[in-house]
Amino acid sequence: MTGNDILVCGIDEAGRGALAGPVVACALVLPKHFFDPRVKDSKQLTPDERTNLAKFIKGIAVDLALGLASSKEIERLNILLASLLAMRRAYNKLRVKPKEIIIDGTFCPEGIPHGICIAKADSFIPVVSAASIIAKVERDKIMTKLSKKFPQYTFNKHKGYPTKMHLFELKVHGVTPIHRKTFKPVSKTILSGE
Repeated sequence: MTGNDILVCGIDEAGRGALAGPVVACALVLPKHFFDPRVKDSKQLTPDERTNLAKFIKGIAVDLALGLASSKEIERLNILLASLLAMRRAYNKLRVKPKEIIIDGTFCPEGIPHGICIAKADSFIPVVSAASIIAKVERDKIMTKLSKKFPQYTFNKHKGYPTKMHLFELKVHGVTPIHRKTFKPVSKTILSGE
């Protein structure tokens, strides 16, 4: 049995539903029988829990890589294809390429051999849950940095998602270069000239 036979790769992304910023994917390789009851779908965890678990996961990971697709790529491709692109970019950066690859969702990115797509895999397959945590934490860091570049927006709080605060900021301050102009609340703002 070779090392690759006992490893599994999980791939997930964060940021599909946001109105601004990139979509971020994580490809993560953990030992096949990894299990920790604290590791769940990132949406079920608090920000502090995610941050602490991300450190733990990075400490035990066999390999880990991130892939991004920018807001411009999202506009050009659409959010699904941009998410798949980010996943492929993350996978391509891995040094270790296990034969077993589990991707969260119903569409598999091209160029990932042996990839198995499973809907809601992040809610019950530990390595995919772990990938979802890393993707979310890393995207949140990016959005927090962008809040310094665009101080009129509280990206450090809403992370670009369509909260009441973000929609108010859009109305008051208009669209930034990192907003996804093909997403309805953003395109509506552009059309209204706000």
